Amino acid sequence: MTHHDDLHDLHPETLAVHAGRPERVPDGPLNTPVHLTSTYSAGGPVAYGRYGNPSWTAFEEALGALEGGRCVSFASGIAAIAAVFDLVPTGGVVVAPRHSYTGTIGQLDDLAAAREVEVRYIDVRDAPQVADAAAGADLVWIESPTNPALEVADLEAIGRAARDAGALFAVDNTFAGPLLQHPLDSGAHLSVHSATKSIAGHSDVLMGAVIGRDDELLARIEQRRRLNGAIPGAFEAFLALRGLRTLPVRLERMQSTARAIAERLDGHPALEEVRYPGFGTIVSIVVQGGADAAERVAESTRVWLHATSLGGVESTLERRRRWPAEAETIPEGLVRLSVGLEHPDDLVRDLERALDAAAPPVATD
Repeated sequence: MTHHDDLHDLHPETLAVHAGRPERVPDGPLNTPVHLTSTYSAGGPVAYGRYGNPSWTAFEEALGALEGGRCVSFASGIAAIAAVFDLVPTGGVVVAPRHSYTGTIGQLDDLAAAREVEVRYIDVRDAPQVADAAAGADLVWIESPTNPALEVADLEAIGRAARDAGALFAVDNTFAGPLLQHPLDSGAHLSVHSATKSIAGHSDVLMGAVIGRDDELLARIEQRRRLNGAIPGAFEAFLALRGLRTLPVRLERMQSTARAIAERLDGHPALEEVRYPGFGTIVSIVVQGGADAAERVAESTRVWLHATSLGGVESTLERRRRWPAEAETIPEGLVRLSVGLEHPDDLVRDLERALDAAAPPVATD
């Protein structure tokens, strides 16, 4: 494999293409093949299929190079999150955003209901509030931007507060991604991804990842993967790495389109609010008329696909409060837009048609 030391002076766009490739040998493959095996001959470092696979290793080297650390891959984003939460001792304290991925909130609520942890929910925009909550905490868990409210945290300020409190600091970096945000450089111990989303990028893979720089901490993360069996498939790892190769060009186009959509929808009479943090590929809109109007918008598009998940080449949208686990402080009419690779004019026209179709009829005398 090509290791970090060989690539340290390269730009991220080049790293995305070259990191994690096999060594260059005559007639050797340019890509790491899919290793479909559960069993290895004795005497080597891997020993068993639950402990390692060259297909995982190639993906881990590439994503680790982009994040500036070492990567441990998982079967899904939620499996990666669970491995981090497993580091919290029984009776420990977790600080987490009130607006988070519903799977994250579900895990924390389950742990709290079993009295295994205490959860302190905070507003990530309020760094002093986070610092106060971090006192006595074992883990400070932050999303930035948050899902689906798109709130942005001051990671460096929160990182200082977490470290001063002696807490582990982990960041869900799924929305920003490894090209736009580097939590490890901002003081985080761990950066976590649902690689299912923009990293793989084609809505055909379930994978997760945890990246860090502390070998002892990563050994504990890797042990959780071994013991819980939350391993990625070899073919999934191959596809995720193939997707990662084109992340820079996809991100450039999708982010440009997201900005254009946010600007062109700003002030639309059918919308209460347009939320866009200024970077990334996700836009959230709040539709006038609440849940019913938002559902009509989601069901009336021709180009946008009504579906959950995000980060694929196709543009998707959904009303987030349709999920019972979504926070009650998320507006009923909030529709999350995941911007894909379609032409921005087509996406805007399609949304405008859907907003017009969803508008209630004007009363006449």
